[in-house]
Amino acid sequence: MKSYLDNFFAISERQSTIKTEILAGITIFLTMSYIIFVEPAVLQIAGMDFGAVMTATCLGTALICILMGLIANYPIAGAPLMGENFFFTFTIVIAMKFPWQAALAAVFIEGILFLILTTLKIREIIIDSIPESLKQAMAVAIGLFIGFIGLKWSGIVVTNTSTSVALGDLKSPPVILSIIGVLITSTLMVKKIKGSFLWGIIITTIIGILIGIVKFEGVISLPPSISPVFLKFDFSFITDFNFWVLIFILLYMEIFDTIGTIIGIAQEGGFIKNNKIPNASRILFVDALGTSLGAILGTSTISSYIESSAGVTQGARTGLAAITTGFLFLIALLFYPLVKMIGGGFILSENNVIYPIVAPTLILVGFLMLKNIKNIDFSNFSESIPAYLTIMGVPLTYSIADGIAFGIISYPIIKLLTGKAKEVTITMYILALIFIIRYSFFHL
Repeated sequence: MKSYLDNFFAISERQSTIKTEILAGITIFLTMSYIIFVEPAVLQIAGMDFGAVMTATCLGTALICILMGLIANYPIAGAPLMGENFFFTFTIVIAMKFPWQAALAAVFIEGILFLILTTLKIREIIIDSIPESLKQAMAVAIGLFIGFIGLKWSGIVVTNTSTSVALGDLKSPPVILSIIGVLITSTLMVKKIKGSFLWGIIITTIIGILIGIVKFEGVISLPPSISPVFLKFDFSFITDFNFWVLIFILLYMEIFDTIGTIIGIAQEGGFIKNNKIPNASRILFVDALGTSLGAILGTSTISSYIESSAGVTQGARTGLAAITTGFLFLIALLFYPLVKMIGGGFILSENNVIYPIVAPTLILVGFLMLKNIKNIDFSNFSESIPAYLTIMGVPLTYSIADGIAFGIISYPIIKLLTGKAKEVTITMYILALIFIIRYSFFHL
């Protein structure tokens, strides 16, 4: 069995081990398990059944992770995207007053269009056309974004109406637990302990239980029925212009969110060869498939997750890690109380929920992804300024897609204005124009 797994996933060839892949898969699961609770909480506001969405989230995530491992053989996990789920609830349903069934239909159609674009290799062409400097910048930007999310989820950084963000209450026990988690995990990393993120999460959980912040609420429970949201589509708005505008925005968001995520993970794992990702078409196919499958099951846009970087930084190099993550999401359906104990949020105040156990891992994953900045040529301003704008844009707009837009728009314009127009591909000019049109006419 060991030999079969090694050969099927090319584990030794990619300089990894079965143990490393499994531990990394567990780490990925723990760092993204929050979605099991956050996704149904967000979609419940749109009128959807909490328990059914939770089951749909676990099933959809498990399915895409397993398919990614088997078909693409990359350690990339997929789940309902943060940002897209808020767009689903607060823009489509609440602001524009479409029923949630119509919102699911929009996600489903967008997923089909996404699959067509992938089959035509348009997304692969986009990835290949992005210059190396921007690819390196995307990895750094996503690292800062993950680190920023980690700081917010730890409670160390909080929202402030005057300054946007500010220092949190460092005397709060859950925040103190986050800080302890950062110090413990950092120590394990410095000592080069294998699976340092996973051990950091386990030790932080035990400390949380001992000091009374984390509550043990059992181990096993039966999963809720998926029937209230399964295949609940409303296509009656298909002739409505605004409905198609929403589909365009969803498509745009997913294309550039996932391109940025995949490039960032590929850079971190050393998968990019000659400015290309081997077998990228397989990654993109599974990624595109996830959106429509998620809508069928009853959840918002499913796609590649930036938290996969937590596994890659722990040594994951093959699809075995993604499959491990997928099976853990299936198991989570039965071990809901245990997963909630680790990945569930801690309510500090109204609209302020933190995740003190998983936040330290995100903070340190962000640190590890910063190393790509050394590969950017800062002496060449026509390359480094767009890279810098990308790096700043992603965390400060709180959006991978919007942050990438900073770089993709500025890169060809700066090259054009400095007499270096021939250094830019036609695809980059087209992408810049698409971004400009998007923000000029379709910014909802």
